[in-house]
Amino acid sequence: MKATAPVIRDISISDEGIRMRGRRDRAIDVKFDDRRVWSFWSRRDTVADGRELLARWPEALRRFLDGTTTLALVDHVSGDELFCAEVSLGSGNGAITVEDSDGHPLGLDKSNRLSRLFESRSAEHTGPLLDSMRAVVDALATCGVEAFMAYGTLLGAVRQGGLIGHDSDADLGYVSRHDQPVDAMLESFRLQRALIDMGYPVTRYSGLAFKVLVTESDGAVRGLDVFGGFLREGHLYLMGEVGHPFRPEWIFPTHEIEFEGRPFPAPAHPEHLLEAMYGPSWKVPDPAYKFETPHATVRRLNGWFRGTRVGREKVWDRYYGRPAKVDEEHPRESSFVHWVREREPEVQTAVDIGCGAGRDAAWLAKQGVTTWGLDYVARGFRREARRSTDAGLPVTFQFVNLTELRSVLAAGAQLSREPGPRIALARHVADTTDDFGRLSLLRLARMVVGTTGRLHLQVQTAPATGRHPFGVSPLNLEDLLEQVESTGGRVVERADLVELDDGSTEAPGPSVAGTPISRLVITWTS
Repeated sequence: MKATAPVIRDISISDEGIRMRGRRDRAIDVKFDDRRVWSFWSRRDTVADGRELLARWPEALRRFLDGTTTLALVDHVSGDELFCAEVSLGSGNGAITVEDSDGHPLGLDKSNRLSRLFESRSAEHTGPLLDSMRAVVDALATCGVEAFMAYGTLLGAVRQGGLIGHDSDADLGYVSRHDQPVDAMLESFRLQRALIDMGYPVTRYSGLAFKVLVTESDGAVRGLDVFGGFLREGHLYLMGEVGHPFRPEWIFPTHEIEFEGRPFPAPAHPEHLLEAMYGPSWKVPDPAYKFETPHATVRRLNGWFRGTRVGREKVWDRYYGRPAKVDEEHPRESSFVHWVREREPEVQTAVDIGCGAGRDAAWLAKQGVTTWGLDYVARGFRREARRSTDAGLPVTFQFVNLTELRSVLAAGAQLSREPGPRIALARHVADTTDDFGRLSLLRLARMVVGTTGRLHLQVQTAPATGRHPFGVSPLNLEDLLEQVESTGGRVVERADLVELDDGSTEAPGPSVAGTPISRLVITWTS
């Protein structure tokens, strides 16, 4: 009988990642000192490096990888240990511990986000979450909605009767009796108001989904997601991943099944919903599962319910949620805005696209320039907006999302009517968005400046040798210049510099450490 080839072999560990060989694609758990911190698929989540496969360390994990640990690789489904050895990473000094500032264990969930996973939580800790699930289900019932467990929560209930260890939040869903998107959305806002009246803090994802914030017994705050859906033309649309042929009798009437020793509602035939969510292999555990929602479904849900939040990276919400840290990193206006002002002494209206905390926009307003600060994270510029209003400065801050065409066109049409001459400026925006976002940046700037104004850009062009700017990735300048040309734009000035850690700039040189940048001035003639 022919022996079965090992899942992976020739395994080695380095600061770069995990190297291996193998032809079979399996979900692998990575454990540090017998505690899971990450999972990946041995072929799907690796890159070919010669004859080997390389699973690179996730960015969220890298800051912890300094010291020693007993590292084990375990086949998630079979539980077979594929590798185990003491490894040294980084300096090799001390023990590697993946914990938060309070010493609580962290792990990567299926989205590679560091979280306090259920596998490290006790029943005492998760009790308040279960209590809140019950309370929210009952509250929604009083509003005429039959809520049920959804996504990972339903999966855990059906497959194992409880929370999935590598999950980090709980999910509820409901299917509206309305079949029109706008009616379902109005109902969702009504449900949110009812929960707020009950005393629950609620944050909204989209027109048909929101999160209830629940505080556990040790003070940890965990989210309880409530995803709305509706049936239309023989399909179920359920935020945020489902657009699938479906029958009403697969949902209604809901019935209760056991979850963590308590009864909770589930759809009439949960296996149909789980297949719509996770595909026909939903019964097989997969800690590194990736949703592959059809593009048509994404576009439909975006158009109906996500509006101007499309493509919004939550990392910026978290970043600007730390105002003291932001003030420390950005204590004053940038050298870039001084560079712009020197070139635009006669400007009447300036539009700072991607204004962030709003320092540059406020500084321009102090110079007597009517200024607009645009960004898709309103909490970023909120403090500066209050300060500017109190000081009577001529600056207006406004939400704009470069990855949502409606938002871009509406802002461009509005600002093209402002008094001229008008300019636009964007510091580290083109190098923090995708190709569509960059094209939208150029489209918006062209609408703002017309044929008489200019767009001023600053982008990072190579890896930094000093402090790395948050959220910025080096941009291939030739690709950007091609996009500029495709919109009919022309670069009339270019400066290649190095931005130092203190925000000042110098000419490039072998002994100059900092962030390589280019500053461009762009015009359109038609």
